[in-house]
Amino acid sequence: MSDRLLLRLHADGSLAWLAQDAQGRPLSGANAGVPPAETLTRVRRILVLVPAEQVLLLDTPRMSAQRAQFAKALPFALEDQLASPVEELHFALPERLNESRVPVAIVERNILRRWLERLARDGIRPDALIPETLALPPGCVVIEPDRALLRTAPAQAGACDLAALPDWLDLFAANAGEPVALDVLDFRSAPALSLPVAIAHYHERQRDPLAFFAAQLHAEPALNLLQGQFAPAHRHAPALRLWRNAAVLAAAAVLLLFVYYGVDCWRLASESARLDTAMRGVLHEGFPEMDNVAGDPRQLMDSALMRMRGGADAGGLLRVLNQIAPTLGSTTRMTLRSVEYHNATLELGLRAPDVPALDLMRERLANLPGLKVEVTAATSADNGIDGRLRIVAGAKP
Repeated sequence: MSDRLLLRLHADGSLAWLAQDAQGRPLSGANAGVPPAETLTRVRRILVLVPAEQVLLLDTPRMSAQRAQFAKALPFALEDQLASPVEELHFALPERLNESRVPVAIVERNILRRWLERLARDGIRPDALIPETLALPPGCVVIEPDRALLRTAPAQAGACDLAALPDWLDLFAANAGEPVALDVLDFRSAPALSLPVAIAHYHERQRDPLAFFAAQLHAEPALNLLQGQFAPAHRHAPALRLWRNAAVLAAAAVLLLFVYYGVDCWRLASESARLDTAMRGVLHEGFPEMDNVAGDPRQLMDSALMRMRGGADAGGLLRVLNQIAPTLGSTTRMTLRSVEYHNATLELGLRAPDVPALDLMRERLANLPGLKVEVTAATSADNGIDGRLRIVAGAKP
């Protein structure tokens, strides 16, 4: 069983194919025409090389680390560089945006649809569509009988006829800045071409360009034209069925969990109502006058018992007053105007001659053990300052 099937779709619609094993080794030479149906059925993954003339490769600065946001902004960022309206174009990005510059492949949507329709007529449903130039290593030129492919950088590639190749090489050399020696693979039987750039190696009379492409594709390129609305779904159908079954089981489990918790909540609510009725019965026996008072039975019971003891806060208030009385009575410059006590907090309204006197009283009271004292208000009055001191009993020293 072959692991990967590599096809090459030519501009005239003809096909060539080559099967590879799991290590990427070709199982045979390139074959012209459509692969047998048995091969298409048994192969794990199908890659199709499409004509590079129809695909624009470039790179652009990464505008966002989020791929979804970057994909939305990309067409408008490149709009000035494109001849066709962005609505008619399909933009392919890598799955991960790891570098500061992102490679992009751009193709017309109608052309991409025509390629998929052409393949579908022969029962071919590809997993990846890749421009031919991405099967070349950077710094490489492939010469065929009627055209040439060149890739001078990871996102700098193109295709042209042989007559225009010197001009394209001059253009790429000018853009490269530093001279780059190229590897040339010539798949013609004609003599070697004279090219206007530095040549590292010129390999003449090569055969089987598809086998050469397969040897370069150890790993699939980061750019696959089949993404977004063109993403293939057929290969994931078995997994989707498994996920669908798992989702059904998970939904059933969640439903049973809700039923269980619903029944448990109903049982606990019934038990709570029974206990509430029992507590109200005890409250009625001990304090029948509380029958018409709304509230929690336990709190009502605590309130009734507190009243019987004379109030829980009463003892606390007396202790605080007994503690601060000597300090308050030690001066005639201060007049006590009001006293409020609640939740172990005593609020004193004082008339003082000035703010320093009020702050001095606060400091003297704060020095008493177990009290926390703060000034909460100080307003001018006719004969001095009306201030308020908040005294919290039970504070740690």
